[in-house]
Amino acid sequence: MNTEASVSAPTEERHPGTTGIDALDTLDVLRLINREDALVAPAVAQVLPVLAALVDAAVSAVEAGGTIHYVGAGTSGRLAVLDAAELLPTFNAPPGLVVAHHAGGAEAILRAVENVEDDADQGRADLDVVGGGDVVVGLTASGRTPYVGGALALARERGAVTALLTANPAAELAPLADHVLAVDTGAEVITGSTRLKAGTAQKMLLNAFSTAVMIRRGRTWSNLMVDVVATNAKLRGRVVRILREATGATEDAARAALEASDGELKPALVSVLAEVDVALARSVLETCDGSVARALTAIRRPSSGHDDTRTDSRSTGATAPQNPRALAHVPTGDPA
Repeated sequence: MNTEASVSAPTEERHPGTTGIDALDTLDVLRLINREDALVAPAVAQVLPVLAALVDAAVSAVEAGGTIHYVGAGTSGRLAVLDAAELLPTFNAPPGLVVAHHAGGAEAILRAVENVEDDADQGRADLDVVGGGDVVVGLTASGRTPYVGGALALARERGAVTALLTANPAAELAPLADHVLAVDTGAEVITGSTRLKAGTAQKMLLNAFSTAVMIRRGRTWSNLMVDVVATNAKLRGRVVRILREATGATEDAARAALEASDGELKPALVSVLAEVDVALARSVLETCDGSVARALTAIRRPSSGHDDTRTDSRSTGATAPQNPRALAHVPTGDPA
């Protein structure tokens, strides 16, 4: 037997400014939607201090070997799956670092599955892998989804860091979260359609959260995607462009350096900037947890034992630029 729930949330309220939307011409419909969309970024800005605390907690957890878990249903869950999936090609994030749990599993990603979001016990079961050193981020526009509630309750019992991303400032699940990011996006253009402003806010928060975590973990250098996985022609071209942008090398020199590094961008970058062979660049990167900034610092220190590792262009196939712009760069998210 199906049950009913009365949901009290801004997203369930009727928007007084869109009651006549069905009588508008196409352009005016789009203008109305766009006008409401413009309210999302300022609303997200209000919770940035809370998001910063969550990022720092997540970075600490990951550095200690923990995992980040996203939990959601419907639009929220699909956005979580999307964010987790994109971290591998963008930042070469290792499998299992960020895991998305979507109510109803893979089947529910493409087609809505009845009642799965109302199953708190399944939320607990799906998160049974969580440990005390992990981070669990629950996503629910209404702030009450039982599946998410079950997951957060279990995570709290296990001692994990918990967070709630919601569009309801009075979210029912807030007491289960250490970090509550309640973005007040207000009533939707279409009443209750949280795939609109509420979903946009969640996408923005996930983008910012995962990107900031990757930056703090040294998976960018300056604003360059130095950990990008080149899985297609566009990305292979981007790798060459990034190396040229970071070092000032010619295209031929950049391609030669990448060939010497078997296509890996980070060793090629360190090799060119520090004028060392690729083998040493790769070795130092490993000891520096993949951070380009720390690797460059380690190589340049006289005490690092690398005094005799400078090489000429014949070692890497690349010519180091005389005045590379990146040599003076100190990444803001990584000690250099």
